[in-house]
Amino acid sequence: MSRVKKGVNALKTRRNILRQVKGYRFRRSTNERAAYEAISHAGASAFAHRRDKKGEARRIWNVRINAGLRLIDQKNSYSKFIGSLKKANIALNRKSLAHLAEKHPKAFEKVVAEVK
Repeated sequence: MSRVKKGVNALKTRRNILRQVKGYRFRRSTNERAAYEAISHAGASAFAHRRDKKGEARRIWNVRINAGLRLIDQKNSYSKFIGSLKKANIALNRKSLAHLAEKHPKAFEKVVAEVK
């Protein structure tokens, strides 16, 4: 079998790895092994935190809906409102409800009145 020299491919891989870690600190930005390790950990964190970001957004929507309900009437609560929404067969998702509560309080009041 003929000999394969991998200088070009190795340099290309090294260049790409070091390009990805530009801005990292200390050895991680200059040393190929440390850089590769940093990339793999960063990728795992990025994947997990994309999922976390969605959960945080949903929690913010719940808080905004609850705040909008409390402005209308102090006795209103998020959990009772969501339960009565389902009973009334109103298919509005939490994202749109939070947007109404924050930006269009009059329209949100109409939704709350329709649920009651």
